[in-house]
Amino acid sequence: MAEKEPTVEAQEEQIAEEKAEAQADEANQAAETAEEAAEQTDLASELQRYKALAEETQNRLLRAMADMDNMRRRMRKEQEDLAKYASMNLVEAMLPTLDNFERALSVDKESLTVDTLLEGVNMIYRQMVQLLEKEGLSPIESVGKPFDLNVHQAVMQVEDPEFESGVVVEELQKGYLFKDRVIRPAMVKVNA
Repeated sequence: MAEKEPTVEAQEEQIAEEKAEAQADEANQAAETAEEAAEQTDLASELQRYKALAEETQNRLLRAMADMDNMRRRMRKEQEDLAKYASMNLVEAMLPTLDNFERALSVDKESLTVDTLLEGVNMIYRQMVQLLEKEGLSPIESVGKPFDLNVHQAVMQVEDPEFESGVVVEELQKGYLFKDRVIRPAMVKVNA
């Protein structure tokens, strides 16, 4: 049998199907393009959001670093001021003692006796000792105590039967503690 030629209707039907398929393909491609465009728009907006977040974080970091530098500068200045004016309270507390010395020096020399001079010097000495003790100064007790290398400096060694060996016999110069630190060891004679 001979093959039948497709009818016009069949051909039109086939063309219509091909057009429909082409239109469907175009619609699918348009949808895919729209999806890709939407994805790119989403990615672009997300990228902008992360850039803004990174910029904000960097600004906060820079501000925090500037604050730290300012705080360091302020603390350094406070420490310098503290060191510079640390003895101000002591100097201020010593002013009455200085005033008493000035008064003692301005006394009429004709009416001055040795006893009144000694009494005035003794009063000023007691005033100064009280002031220094109030600030934390205390003398190191030495005579009759065992020699302690941490608070005593032996400058002589003697033999004295009244004391045991290694005991301080005489204090040549007082030593002092300031709070819990030795600021000057006592110069002493030690029994051999």
